[in-house]
This record gives sequence, structure tokens and C-alpha cells, in this order.
Amino acid sequence: MKPARLSRNQRTSRAHNSTETRASILDAAERLFAEAGLEGARTDAIAHAAGVNKAMLYYYFKSKAGLYSAVLEANAREFHRRADQALSGSGSAGKLLLRYVGNHLDFIGSRPFYARLIHRLMMEGDRTLDRVIRTHSLPVYERLAGLVEKGMRSGEFRRMDVRHTIMSLNAMTVFYFTVAPIVRRISGVDVYDRSERARRKKEVLRFIRHALFVHPEAID
Repeated sequence: MKPARLSRNQRTSRAHNSTETRASILDAAERLFAEAGLEGARTDAIAHAAGVNKAMLYYYFKSKAGLYSAVLEANAREFHRRADQALSGSGSAGKLLLRYVGNHLDFIGSRPFYARLIHRLMMEGDRTLDRVIRTHSLPVYERLAGLVEKGMRSGEFRRMDVRHTIMSLNAMTVFYFTVAPIVRRISGVDVYDRSERARRKKEVLRFIRHALFVHPEAID
């Protein structure tokens, strides 16, 4: 006897549930990997946090390492997409650069586990790091370097070392969120609070104008 054919509504419902289950696992894994790293995070804890049977982790991701890679890849892919969007379009080098940095701050600030996750990845290093750099980080770096060079050639930006300029831009965005626990203990400030994120964004963009722009107030 042939198995009963699923209706369109049944197929849609199954696909929806599958997408939701996968997303729940990724969300739970992101938090626990950020807190404990690949070795420290336990699959039992991830499954419990996601509200699924542990077997589902292996059904969707094959292994804990596969799940770890999927979490990192999802974050890196989304950042790459947003960076491309910010760096595209018309406008001066300064305008595009400020838009990129602003979007970078928005991206990290809306993901409370991202900074720690990336920090752990950079410190531990593995094949996942190589793939993320090759597929996502390097293309963004090359576009950003081209933009900074363009601004320097046109006289919009001060003449500085391009590589160190980009490293400084990243430090102002990523590092602040990486040291969130220290900031909280020193000043009592939650760096992920909406008003604090807005203030950080304003201060970083103002700092960039005065550090890099020949005419800091030239762009509204």
C-alpha cells in the first residue's frame, strides 16, 4: 500500500514547523556557545533550552561541531549581507563609511551573544574561522579598504594607514560589546540598553568624523 500523499496545507505546516525548530535550536546554541564555547556547551543543555529532543540537534546539524558552524555561519552571512547593503549605492566615501559603521553597531547591539561568540571564535580558532574569514570577512574588508582609499585619494579623509584605520573602526564597534560585563561593573551601564546603544552610536560616529575626516562637519 502506498503511503498517503500529504496535502499542500500539511506540507506547508511541516515545513513551517521544521523552520521553527531549526531556528529555536540555533538561538539556544548561540547563547550557550557564547557562554561556554564549543567544548563547554553541552548538547543536552542546548536541546533543553531549545525545547526539543536532543536527537533533533543531530537530525538538523549532524554533530555539535556542525551546529557550532551553523550558528557562526548564520551570523557571518547576515552581517555580510548588511555590510554589502551599507557599502552599496551612491554617496561620498564619508557618507558610506558612516552608514557602514552605524549599521555595524546596530547589528552587534541587537545580538547580545554575537560579540562573545566571535571573540571566542577568534581566540580558539579552527576551520570554521578560516571559512568565515574567506567567505564573509575578507570580502567586506576589501570593500571597506577600497572605500577608505577612495576617501583618502579624494581628500575627504586624512592620510592614514588603511589597514590600521579599518582595525580601529572594528575595535570601536566590536570591543565595546565584548567587554560588556566590565563596563557594567565599572559604570553600572548595560551596553545593550536601547538608549545606551544610541548614545554609543552617536559618540563613535562623531569620533570617526574628527579622527578621519578632513572636514568633520561636512556631512549631515
